[in-house]
Amino acid sequence: MTRYEETKKIYAKYGVDTEKALERLLKIPVSVHCWQGDDVIGFDGSDSLDGGIQTTGNYPGRARTPEELFSDIEKAFSLMPGKKRINVHASYAFLGEDKGKIDRDAYEYKNFEPWVNLAKKLGLDGVDFNPTFFAHPKMKDGLSLSSPDEETRAFWVRHGKACLKIAAEMGKAMGSPCLVNIWIPDGYKDIPADRLSPRLRLKKSLDEMLEDYDKEWVIPAVESKVFGIGIESYTVGNNEFYQNYAAKAGICCLLDTGHYHPTEVVSDKIPSLLAFYDKVALHVSRPVRWDSDHVVILDDELKEIAKEIVRNNAEDKVIIGLDYFDASINRLSAWVTGVRSMQKALLFALLMPSEELKKLQNENNFTKIMYVNEKFKTMPMGDVWEEYLARQGMQDDWFEEVEKFDSQIRKER
Repeated sequence: MTRYEETKKIYAKYGVDTEKALERLLKIPVSVHCWQGDDVIGFDGSDSLDGGIQTTGNYPGRARTPEELFSDIEKAFSLMPGKKRINVHASYAFLGEDKGKIDRDAYEYKNFEPWVNLAKKLGLDGVDFNPTFFAHPKMKDGLSLSSPDEETRAFWVRHGKACLKIAAEMGKAMGSPCLVNIWIPDGYKDIPADRLSPRLRLKKSLDEMLEDYDKEWVIPAVESKVFGIGIESYTVGNNEFYQNYAAKAGICCLLDTGHYHPTEVVSDKIPSLLAFYDKVALHVSRPVRWDSDHVVILDDELKEIAKEIVRNNAEDKVIIGLDYFDASINRLSAWVTGVRSMQKALLFALLMPSEELKKLQNENNFTKIMYVNEKFKTMPMGDVWEEYLARQGMQDDWFEEVEKFDSQIRKER
């Protein structure tokens, strides 16, 4: 008898079917962000970041070209189990001869078709997309959609509209709706004299952007943030603004795990939004004291996030995406670690006796709830994880392969 078969019997004693858990896990897509591979630099001319974003570290071997980034993505994705999507920022446009001739408000689907081709080549579930409202000279005084300068505001509205059109084509090409996440870095370093007007301008801009988009193939989302580097005192797109806007506009709220006060947790926000929204989107990151976008690991909050998705049968309602960028370690290892950690958290949740725990809560039996939760922390989930990997032709020991690839690209780059 294999270890998995023995483990299967152990879980069965508690009413948990490991086969059903593995079957459900295989159906949950995770959208993997392209920007981990090159430190969020992109292809459209920027050589540094601004807008409250900061990548730390100088680990050698960063992808410098589209070809290098695609090569790294292919290698990293070959080590990631499960159903996956690719998440692309508009700054990763393939401009070719148009580089320097067209700006972000004139980008078209053809500038991103290579990403769709890559997704098809890798057998991915779909492509997600983000307008890029940072690292650009038209960020006047650090403002985009909330700018008091009408020319600036109008430029970024056009960019948003262009991205929604591009996303519709991506969705059609992949046969899967494209999540379009709208995040802006607008805000002020010191105490503002007027908190309302920037938000009214942002509301106007969003209304203009969303007045006409393909609802069959595009899922718009808005992402809040508590603060950013350089905008510590005031963020235009805060949580209250975007949750109200999303409710008004009938679109999706995106919760980034690093974008709240340290005492707030996204795991508690997910069921609150599920009570009112058909879809909830996530950017799963790991904040360390601030929105530092550390690599996702299998920590307690990640497990709690996964539990809220699984025990509420919300796999089709919660859109899971990753968002971190660590340049202090090997970038491929960061990618693979984050994706595998997210899937381990989902598996952990799938192997919990959720219905029994709900029943105990309704009976006010929190004594036994504590007992069961503690019991399942040391259940042999690793054996189920190994079986999950084996069925996809993978194994848990993948680091040597990354080291070999790392050694090769360091010589070339």
